[in-house]
Amino acid sequence: MKIAMVSEHANPLAALGEADAGGQNVHVAELSAAMVRAGHDVTVYTRRESRDEPPEVRTPQGYRVVHVPAGPARKEPKDHLLPYMGEFGSFLRDHWALERPDVAHAHFWMSGLATSLAASATGTPVTQTFHALGVVKKRYQGDQDTSPADRIRLERIIGRQAGRVIATCSDEVFELSRLGVPRSRISIVPCGVDLDRFGPDGPTARRRLPHRLVAVGRLVPRKGFDIAITALTQLPDTELVIAGGPERGRLSQDPEAGRLRELAARLGVGDRVRWPGQVSRDDMPALLRSADAVVCTPWYEPFGIVPLEAMACGVPVVAAAVGGLTDTVVDGVTGLLVRPHQPKELASRARRLIDDPALCHAYGTAGRDRAVARYSWDRVAADTLRAYAKLVPQQTATAEAR
Repeated sequence: MKIAMVSEHANPLAALGEADAGGQNVHVAELSAAMVRAGHDVTVYTRRESRDEPPEVRTPQGYRVVHVPAGPARKEPKDHLLPYMGEFGSFLRDHWALERPDVAHAHFWMSGLATSLAASATGTPVTQTFHALGVVKKRYQGDQDTSPADRIRLERIIGRQAGRVIATCSDEVFELSRLGVPRSRISIVPCGVDLDRFGPDGPTARRRLPHRLVAVGRLVPRKGFDIAITALTQLPDTELVIAGGPERGRLSQDPEAGRLRELAARLGVGDRVRWPGQVSRDDMPALLRSADAVVCTPWYEPFGIVPLEAMACGVPVVAAAVGGLTDTVVDGVTGLLVRPHQPKELASRARRLIDDPALCHAYGTAGRDRAVARYSWDRVAADTLRAYAKLVPQQTATAEAR
């Protein structure tokens, strides 16, 4: 099959950890690579953010990345990109008029808008993955939500028009149904994890204290790192590593890093919070393996790839019971779930693991088994192809038979 992945802000080539560069970038990159391994021709369309970016890049994994000239050739917050989606859609339409893909897979709602504009002109079947829904973001962030005013209205239209909508967790299915997307057109396909990169064997980063918790993600308030910092007050002899944000040398310029550092100092745990900044994909497994447990405490989380990476490394997870984390982390089997915004409960659950190495090992082993059985990217790609087959059964069946 010829597959067009549309990811307007999340370039699969981007460095992770900074604003607007996180799980979606990983998802698009790894899913595209897995589709190529399965014998498919994949092109990723993403917005050009620099005049130095070449128009097209062929990645070592075999998929192409096309940098779409839509809006200024500079980094822009994703919530500022809506005015450029008409230009983005026109570019796709012109490309697909010459060589139409068998299926277009839009990632995020603005990609869905651009894709639908091009698809309506070229007759291209569309699959949509939202990755995050505006109605959920608005519910949890309220006045702090910086999304365009029309986001929820447009998401309803995009969801209803797409031939197939892929939800990444069961919680998202209910949200999509409330938006008016028929359940018969929704498939559940989770995110995945690179099982070769993330595994229990390999180097382990050095600790400074007897016990360590690790938290990973973009430095934005909704990730709830303040909950983990507050919990640390009840966990002596324990350090907390918060990996994410800009490179270490630029952390002092990051507003959220500054807010969190002030909180840690005020609570008297500033000397036990480590700030490595942006951690490369190559170094991330060693960091995760160094933890007694990986903590994930967001306000909400559409899916969350970090818990999968921790589980694949054989490390137990303590996670807030929100969104996709309730699918990924099996409470009392691969880790522990806690109520969101509850630092005392987080500390209590983390202490339970810190004090019981045998339990940590049991949860870690079960987590690795679950990651291998359900969350390999090749498995995710196969499930995604089955969703595509609802739209283009003949082409998909032929490709899978090769």
